[in-house]
Amino acid sequence: MKHFSNAFFVVLLSLSLAAVAQAGGNASAGKNKVASCGACHGNDGNSLIPSNPKLAGQGEKYLYKQLKDVQRGDRVIAMMTGQLDNFNDADLADIAAYYAGQTQTDGVAEAKWVELGEEIYRNGNHERGIPSCTGCHGPAGGGNAPAGFPMIAGQHAEYLATQLRYFSVGSRNNDGQSMVMRGIAERMNENEIQAVASYVAGLRK
Repeated sequence: MKHFSNAFFVVLLSLSLAAVAQAGGNASAGKNKVASCGACHGNDGNSLIPSNPKLAGQGEKYLYKQLKDVQRGDRVIAMMTGQLDNFNDADLADIAAYYAGQTQTDGVAEAKWVELGEEIYRNGNHERGIPSCTGCHGPAGGGNAPAGFPMIAGQHAEYLATQLRYFSVGSRNNDGQSMVMRGIAERMNENEIQAVASYVAGLRK
């Protein structure tokens, strides 16, 4: 297990140093480019639909990468098909900057999942090779914006659980060649997925 942990953190360091996206967009310009996004993600990036992610307050670098991945087809989301075809890199950077500057609304954890969710989030499960989530996402779920690790605190539990399931079976694979999220999610059972997703939804940045 010590070997796994060392390798895991080497991967984290490598990802931190990698220039996965160059954002630096114009938030004011971005505001004028998100009109069609509001139906799914809310006018300010706070989706009211539990299956759709909140974008408000998310790290700019992470948002830009996801937008590029969707545009290129590296991350397949049926509802996003064609939505980004007419945007260039500068447009995507502007959109990322706009949403990054918004304030995310808080979420709520279900009481029945808190104990298990907190245990996995903070300590992982070493017997099954599941590391804690804090290494990438921080103790409060705020992520690491410069490194491109997403903020997950306050996100919809339904959306988070779905993404973990996608990672676990490899249908979402835009976590890089290191397969960090796929490697973790495939070791999690359904109760752990639901518990972590619910617990994270209730975290405060």
